Amino acid sequence: MTDPAAAKPPPGPSPRGGMYFEDFTVGETIAHRLTRTVTQMDNMLFSNMTLNPQPLHIDAHFCATETEWGRPLMNSLFTLGLMIGISVNDTTNGTTIANLGMSDVKFPAPLFEGDTVHCTTEIAAKRESRSRPNAGIVDFIHRTYKQDGTLVAECRRQAFMRKREV
Repeated sequence: MTDPAAAKPPPGPSPRGGMYFEDFTVGETIAHRLTRTVTQMDNMLFSNMTLNPQPLHIDAHFCATETEWGRPLMNSLFTLGLMIGISVNDTTNGTTIANLGMSDVKFPAPLFEGDTVHCTTEIAAKRESRSRPNAGIVDFIHRTYKQDGTLVAECRRQAFMRKREV
């Protein structure tokens, strides 16, 4: 009888669904299955939880009378977090050791309450870890689009990823 603790994980995703370092192919783009309609409550809760009093996000009268948009914009950091969160199930769930950083964060078009977002992740680069033989570094480019196809957010994220046990 074999010891279950000594069993190697089967090929494919981790038990939680994430991909291992070896599973990522540079140049591949993953279209994430989850979508999300953003709401005024999302905007209010996130802005208040992060102590952000910016009226551009939480004051409809201010936005209607003093901005070019005429209505509140979704908080950009909420949008960034949602974009990364949507990607997790298909990419890194249970296989990330740590996020190493985010760069090139852009919000090229506004996102408003009632918009529905969908996301993609491009595998931009990957390399073996120089210090840990059981890990590697993967560069992701996450993109978020609203229902009409307009790009509303983009960032490059570097993650320290587990390798499959051998």
